[in-house]
Amino acid sequence: MSYAIGVDLGGRRVKVALVTLDGKIIDRQAHYITDEDAAWAGQIKQLLHQIIAKQTAKPAHIGLAAPGLAAQDQSAIAFMPGRMAGLEGLNWTNWIDCGISIPVLNDAHAALKGEHWLGAATGFQNAFMLTLGTGVGGAVLANGQILSGAIGRFGHLGHITLDAAGDLDATNTPGSLEETIGDKSIVRRSNGQYPDTKALIEDVRKGIRNAEKIWQDSLDKLACGIGSLINVLDPEAVILGGGMIQAGELLFQPLSRYLSKYEWRPGGHQVAVIPAQLGDYAGAIGAAKHGIENG
Repeated sequence: MSYAIGVDLGGRRVKVALVTLDGKIIDRQAHYITDEDAAWAGQIKQLLHQIIAKQTAKPAHIGLAAPGLAAQDQSAIAFMPGRMAGLEGLNWTNWIDCGISIPVLNDAHAALKGEHWLGAATGFQNAFMLTLGTGVGGAVLANGQILSGAIGRFGHLGHITLDAAGDLDATNTPGSLEETIGDKSIVRRSNGQYPDTKALIEDVRKGIRNAEKIWQDSLDKLACGIGSLINVLDPEAVILGGGMIQAGELLFQPLSRYLSKYEWRPGGHQVAVIPAQLGDYAGAIGAAKHGIENG
């Protein structure tokens, strides 16, 4: 049986998916890694060789997803400042050294590729995805293809401006969508009351008024951002992923209400906003698909 391995590299965990070439998931696993002194690179190399050794045959393809901008030749992540020392420029085919070419892509691009192959975006030709977590990642599907742009920046949808007078984010974007809804800004947005969005949502469930105000304000701005992106990208669907979608209807119901204010619906046309289906493994599954297509 021919299969592919997809690897999704995060700051603290690496997710691995083994998938047949026709899309049957054989295995999924996650492992914690050490983001210190590039120790994670050796850990991933060892892990992959161990996984391959346990199979009855070598994989036909391997793909890898990671944060940052992928190099034009897909050999490495070309640009990822400030995190994961040693990631930039690491040639994964040479590093893993298992006789298989390993094409690399951005992790948000991989997540949408996975959802398009086996998840919520299956059957769509035009869609975009937002991953709502520590930051806000994004990717765009146009005419059935994940767009990468001139240098791999395409899809950084969290870095659109919602408030031109707002603080600059990591990409020098003022008042960005990421700063409005991302977990990284919740301490500031709550005046120190909440350490993370999970704690905020717990208080929303309890009906605590200040938590509800912060949450509703965040979702109102998220709807504003999604409405703007719909005008630019004209999708069939918007896919929402990331840890924040675990809030379920606490997220999707008010978001739908706010979108009714901001979304332009010519002729009554309304874009579907739906949750991702593959969870934490969307990126690994998408990386496997990328390996199949480009390995």
